[in-house]
Amino acid sequence: MQIKERVRMIIVSTVLLSSLLLNGCERQAPSQPQPVTEVATVTVQTQRVVLTNELPGRTSPYRVAEIRPQVSGIIQRRLFDEGALVKAGVVLYQIDPAPFQAAYDNSAANLAVVRKGLDRARAVVEASIAGVTRQQATLEFARTHRRRFEELFKGNFVSASDRDQAVTDAAVAEATLRAAEAQVESDREAVAAAKAAIQQAEAALETVRINLGYTRITAPISGRIGKSNVTEGALVTALQPLALATIQQLDPIYIDVPQSTTELLRLQRRLEEGRLKQNGTKQKRVKLILEDGAAYPSEGTLQFRDVTVDPTTGVVILRIIFPNPEGILLPGMFVQAVVTEGVNEQAILIPQQSVSRDPKGNPIALIVDSAGKVQQRMLSLDRAVDDKWLVASGLAPGDRVIAEGMQKVRPGASVKVLPFDAGRKNNAESEKTAQPAQKSN
Repeated sequence: MQIKERVRMIIVSTVLLSSLLLNGCERQAPSQPQPVTEVATVTVQTQRVVLTNELPGRTSPYRVAEIRPQVSGIIQRRLFDEGALVKAGVVLYQIDPAPFQAAYDNSAANLAVVRKGLDRARAVVEASIAGVTRQQATLEFARTHRRRFEELFKGNFVSASDRDQAVTDAAVAEATLRAAEAQVESDREAVAAAKAAIQQAEAALETVRINLGYTRITAPISGRIGKSNVTEGALVTALQPLALATIQQLDPIYIDVPQSTTELLRLQRRLEEGRLKQNGTKQKRVKLILEDGAAYPSEGTLQFRDVTVDPTTGVVILRIIFPNPEGILLPGMFVQAVVTEGVNEQAILIPQQSVSRDPKGNPIALIVDSAGKVQQRMLSLDRAVDDKWLVASGLAPGDRVIAEGMQKVRPGASVKVLPFDAGRKNNAESEKTAQPAQKSN
């Protein structure tokens, strides 16, 4: 029994000693440090950015001409192919010219008759003027004869009857001259009337000549002509409501783009505050994106901004002109116009992945301060520029914005900063995607 008790005491002592030794070792062992979270940051820097605005719009023809007849008649021929390109001045339709040609011939003959009447009136005037000249000579002779007889009568060399006859002859000659002069004036009025008749006849002739020319309906502009609304033998009337055909000039072509007054006022305010600057001669250059997403090869020019706001939509119209030599742009097409707003010389751009939202939907970003701790910043975003956000406020140059690893940290935590390489990540994802799938065994 004593041996058993002694063995039990030895075992208990051994257990207690082992326990004490283990506790002492644990107290002397140093504590393991907690690992520090690694994040990739982007250092904020200002840069020059050309700001653009993508606005929807539709194409419209540069010029449109509706073809209508200016005289009434029967269509004899149609001289164009529907859908073809036509040049200004080419004949499109021929109206039966026979009645207009007859009216022209009649007016020409009437003008010839009136001109002959003018010639006769001028001949009469010339004869009347010659008669006046003769009567003037006769009157001068009669007056001289009267003076001579009056002097002879005073000396009793002629009788009173001879003197009276000389006085009568002078009076008759003067009356005859006055009548001849009146006839000349009357004949001259006849000449003036004949000239007026000639002008009237010439105007009538010009009218029928114009109407005869209107029987050939020509293209007022160059462009692409649409379908014809009449055929040969159709009766058309002058200035009828229905157009015979329509010509549209498509090179160049207009793009009409609506811009909201809200955007317009915002742009004007930024220009006034100096946050945006005009981009010189490139300010009016506009790019175009087609309906299929492809870029149009040529740039356009902003022509003008309308001064009237549409009260139903609250927009103003921007008119842009684009070259269209290949006829790619057709009237009524839906396009996207990339309009230059200006240049921001102190723009702050950060990757879109570095911006998150709080429960209220406000944009926030996490930055690493000089002590290596995470801080939260409330942001005001302007717009997306490619794969980045343009920050209006909330960040300053030199701030280190967390672009990767922001899900693993909280404000106040200490982090280890690594440089952010967006290209490395994109290349890794591309290589991963490009690897062919391995067949399972």
